[in-house]
Amino acid sequence: MTDAAADADHLGVAVAQFAPGDDREANLAEIVRLATLATGRGAKLVVFPEYSSYFTPQQGQDWVDAAEPPDGPFVTALAALADELDVHLVAGFLERADDAHAHNTVVAVVPGTGVVAAYRKLHLYDAFGQQESDWIAPGDVGEPEVFELGGIRFGLETCYDARFPEVTRRIIDAGADVVCMPAEWVRGPLKEHHWRTLATARALENTAYVLAADHAPPIGAGNSMVVDPMGVEIATIGEATDVAVAWISAERIAAVRRLNPALALRRFAVVPR
Repeated sequence: MTDAAADADHLGVAVAQFAPGDDREANLAEIVRLATLATGRGAKLVVFPEYSSYFTPQQGQDWVDAAEPPDGPFVTALAALADELDVHLVAGFLERADDAHAHNTVVAVVPGTGVVAAYRKLHLYDAFGQQESDWIAPGDVGEPEVFELGGIRFGLETCYDARFPEVTRRIIDAGADVVCMPAEWVRGPLKEHHWRTLATARALENTAYVLAADHAPPIGAGNSMVVDPMGVEIATIGEATDVAVAWISAERIAAVRRLNPALALRRFAVVPR
């Protein structure tokens, strides 16, 4: 769809894919470049990956040392960029927790306001031979973090959370129609298949959009995507460092929910353990 076709009833959103490293300033420079590219293509919201502030292939004390407070340099720079480009930004960063752990946190920043939502990852990646909990402290179960843009409500979750359908369902129950899912989906046997299947399933079962932003290879699986409420990938990035822009609408959500009123028909609620 061209910019001309993106009328007032459609909102431009983007997923941005890159491979963050251990240099915060270099990571921020890439975020600036990609956000500028996305806004130039019509995006009013850009979702960046998990661990956008700092990442190395092996977790260690350096991750804890690189963690920042919510008002630290990384989030402050995101807020300034949001103001400069007049765009909403969602990105993951290492948040300071204690001397031995950091939080894996996602923030949403908006022009003129700064942080409007912050989510600490609930389900840590203690699977497939990894042990994220060695260095990362999980967030507490609380009310889902949601924010609004263009009359559409957005919610936040992170990476491994996608394997737990109740996380997304609680976000939808809180009023969100779009799920922003920053990730560092590690490559491995069948992992790309899992990534695509789970992102699509979370969209289908909730009749919602999913904006899934992963790290670029070689560590991440790539394949960042925007999935619509019928499970259609309407924008996708392969292995490249790039942005993919799509146009979403409240009418598309409503039309799908008229056709498939699964949310209204369900007979079970999600109760935290």
